[in-house]
Amino acid sequence: MKRDSIKTDGFFRMGLAIGFSTLMSLTPVLAEDLIRPIPPQNTVLSPKEALGKQLFMDPRLSKDGTVACVSCHNLAYGGADSEAVSTGVGGKKGTVNSPTVFNAANNLAQFWDGRAKDLKAQASGPIMNPVEMANTPETVINVLSKDPHYQKRFGEIYPKTGLTVDTITDAIAAFEKKLMTPNARFDRYLKGDSKMLSPKEKEGYALFKNYGCISCHNGMNIGGNMYQRFGVFMQYKDRHNTLGRFSVTGKEEDKYFFKVPSLRNIDKTAPYFHDGSAKTLEEAVQKMGYYQLGRKLSREDIDKITAFLRTLSGELPDHVK
Repeated sequence: MKRDSIKTDGFFRMGLAIGFSTLMSLTPVLAEDLIRPIPPQNTVLSPKEALGKQLFMDPRLSKDGTVACVSCHNLAYGGADSEAVSTGVGGKKGTVNSPTVFNAANNLAQFWDGRAKDLKAQASGPIMNPVEMANTPETVINVLSKDPHYQKRFGEIYPKTGLTVDTITDAIAAFEKKLMTPNARFDRYLKGDSKMLSPKEKEGYALFKNYGCISCHNGMNIGGNMYQRFGVFMQYKDRHNTLGRFSVTGKEEDKYFFKVPSLRNIDKTAPYFHDGSAKTLEEAVQKMGYYQLGRKLSREDIDKITAFLRTLSGELPDHVK
């Protein structure tokens, strides 16, 4: 089939992206929104969650005491950082952009390639990763055990096991589950307050649906609930030749498939994509149109879509303000 003969309406592109059988099952409900608001949250931290917050902020989890979870997941910067790739112990550079930790509990898995099934499994990864915190289980336990505060808190919260790598990651995961950002303007719009969005933002949302963006960016996290090939219409040249899900499964068909990122708080987490190659939100939208939709989006459409995307930023929990 010649490219010129390819039909370019939103339904067709959605079919290419998620499969026509899946699309047909969605068609009866396309009149309804495929995006769900984040429900109201209890932001008061339990003792375990408060302990997890302390650990999240503690650079002693790293080999040389210079890198903490918050170093790459800055809660004042959208739960990510401002670098294309993050910097670990000894100035070592990673190969992927740091994803946001906000609302991460709603993702189907963690990391761009989905190698961790949940937040607890994810928490241990950076601590032992030689490029990130470069630590060992023995050293982490030895260092934290010398802190009377940690000895006391772990003894109270985990009386049967005390301070272990398992309880460290369990506490961190408990804290990260509290990092939800509800009540975005778009959430309030979905709940019935039509005045929350300007005409331009509503037009951007309509374009977001009509172009088929919503076929991958849907659900409560507006993403994070499926894997998708980066480069549906055009081959994308990754800065680091990252192979995505293939690195986890070893299956040829999983090459260049990545977890679809959440679009919540997207205006606060530049740069974009797994390799951090898009410096601005406008550039990210333009490239997504080209690589994923096979379209050269107009400047006007990009402007409207980015206006809509900026309505997806929610309220930070009280315990991180």
